[in-house]
Amino acid sequence: MTQTTSLQYEAPWPVYALDWCKSPAPGQSLRPRSAFRLGIASLTDDYRNRIAIVGLQDERVLVEDDYTEYPDFVTLVEAQHGYPATRLQWQPSTANSFAWSQKSANAELLATTGDALRVWEYSSDGTGNVSAYVGRQGSGGGHKLTLKTALSGQSKVQNNNTGAPLTSFSWNEKSPSLVVTSSIDTTCTVWNIDTSTAITQLIAHDREVYDVAWLPGSTDIFVSVGADGSLRAFDLRSLEHSTILYETPAPKNMPPPTTTPSSTARPPTSPLLRIAFNPADSNYMSTFHMDGTEIQILDMRSPGQPVMELKAHRSQVNALGWSSTDSQLLATAGDDSQLLLWDLAPHTQAAAASPRNASTGLSSPRPDVKKRTITDPVMAYTGAGEIANLAWSPHIASMAMNTGHTTAPGEWIAIAMGKSIKALKV
Repeated sequence: MTQTTSLQYEAPWPVYALDWCKSPAPGQSLRPRSAFRLGIASLTDDYRNRIAIVGLQDERVLVEDDYTEYPDFVTLVEAQHGYPATRLQWQPSTANSFAWSQKSANAELLATTGDALRVWEYSSDGTGNVSAYVGRQGSGGGHKLTLKTALSGQSKVQNNNTGAPLTSFSWNEKSPSLVVTSSIDTTCTVWNIDTSTAITQLIAHDREVYDVAWLPGSTDIFVSVGADGSLRAFDLRSLEHSTILYETPAPKNMPPPTTTPSSTARPPTSPLLRIAFNPADSNYMSTFHMDGTEIQILDMRSPGQPVMELKAHRSQVNALGWSSTDSQLLATAGDDSQLLLWDLAPHTQAAAASPRNASTGLSSPRPDVKKRTITDPVMAYTGAGEIANLAWSPHIASMAMNTGHTTAPGEWIAIAMGKSIKALKV
């Protein structure tokens, strides 16, 4: 018996947004299959986009090499989405124990952003003989994906009634009713998705906001990045000011300014596209620039410039994500078809002398820290095409199957390349 190290899924449409479920299905924590579910969303330039949940065709694909006559993943359920989803996430694992006011006990939530923040309820009656069938499961199968709420707030900066398109969102793990969204209208909005209300909306940047992330362990502090090239931190307890943690340097070799600069003209900067905290040490964040090939690692305790820069991609970076375990592994992927895995633990432990905890807010700055360039990822995988996005699984424990086999524990990374999704064992 050999353990499978890669799984494959071919979607009917190009995939952009994707996420790996954070916890097994309710009542199915001992079934290997329910830990291997992905939420995916299409990217087509029309109003006919879809979102879908895919799951393992048969859990024997995890341990048997010759189980190849069927696809590894099959579509469990799908739904109409209209505009493409810019981000899709499963509920945090903490959501199962949260006291929701209106959610059936065995349902799970997913959320997407696009023209609105949509919260979806997914339920499956997969508690029966889940491993008895052979062949493709009918799409009925008791799987239901229903739209629970669609939230688009009145914009602070635009006069129309519908909110501007949303670029991303972050789901709070400590309090899973809190979601913060980012928009092209320069704002971020904090929502209570349990009551379907906006808690606050703030003008966060001078230009479009592209990504947002809660500080791990906090329900007050979040950071955002955007087209103005800045990374900013906000504290809901003192919204009158934000903290600029990093601003991208102005591009070199700029053309001379026009003879009559307008009063609103700003010098061009390189937009920052994504921001993500290291869950194992939330002092550290990762980001990258539009069209950039390097990844910047920033330390909240020494704002102003990156403490590390990761250089190995040969084409623009499209996605990054941290392992949810204590491993401090960062995955990055881009147009060079490369998925790279970086181990930052050796580089961050030396700097752990100045702790910060989430309750005290933003920490006092550290003295200047010299930027380190890291050029050696610990793992590299070359895909069949440009990699648009990636998603980590949580740590999946070893599980005994009814065939007598046992699956090996560990983490997986899913990557999206056009219509193909590949899940790789780390």
